[in-house]
Amino acid sequence: MQNRPNRVPDRTRVYAVGDLHGRSDLLAVMHERIQADLGQSPAERVVFVYIGDYIDRGEGSRDVVETLSSQAADGIERIFLRGNHEDMMLRFLDGGASIGTWMMNGGVATLRGYGVEWGENPSGRDGSEATRQNLLAALPPHHLAFLRGLAVSHVEGDYLFVHAGIRPGIDLDRQDPHDMIWIREEFLDSREEFGKVVVHGHTVSPVPVVLDNRIGIDTGAYKSDVLTCAVLEANTLRLLNT
Repeated sequence: MQNRPNRVPDRTRVYAVGDLHGRSDLLAVMHERIQADLGQSPAERVVFVYIGDYIDRGEGSRDVVETLSSQAADGIERIFLRGNHEDMMLRFLDGGASIGTWMMNGGVATLRGYGVEWGENPSGRDGSEATRQNLLAALPPHHLAFLRGLAVSHVEGDYLFVHAGIRPGIDLDRQDPHDMIWIREEFLDSREEFGKVVVHGHTVSPVPVVLDNRIGIDTGAYKSDVLTCAVLEANTLRLLNT
């Protein structure tokens, strides 16, 4: 456990879960560990923040979305953030992006999970449109509603939760949602105080990155088998992992 100068609201415990990328097996393990943690030490208010990138690369993308979109009403507050991979998928579904970039970044696994084949002519207009229509038909309505309803950011006390990061030098209330989902080097290289400690994923590290201005929790679960969860309560930080 690490004591920090930053705090979450009183009587609140936050569990922030890192990038999943289709690892439904690790999600199940993490949920078991969180429940065991709560069993050992209950909290009055419990908030789960899922940091985004639920799909792609891993073969269980559909199962991850099913699990997250079907959570029971058990008194736990759940916040689901949009990652850049959900952003790519939605932009393709809305006809605003080519399928090529998404497929190059692991989208094939998501298509397979929904029983959709990537056409033989993926760069052609007809092939892409056929894939788009097939995926729209294959997506359960509650999956599509879940993906469209993902938040860009969330605040708990002195912490800001986003998928990728924020742009240094810009006030928090003026941040571009695109940066919060996609930014990398400009944010990662900055040592300035952002006004809140940013908890994020998006950039893989072998171990969680804990700095004064940010906490990175993407430990590359899809290939490392290590899914990380940051536990914030009062002025403390703990880490759970698989």
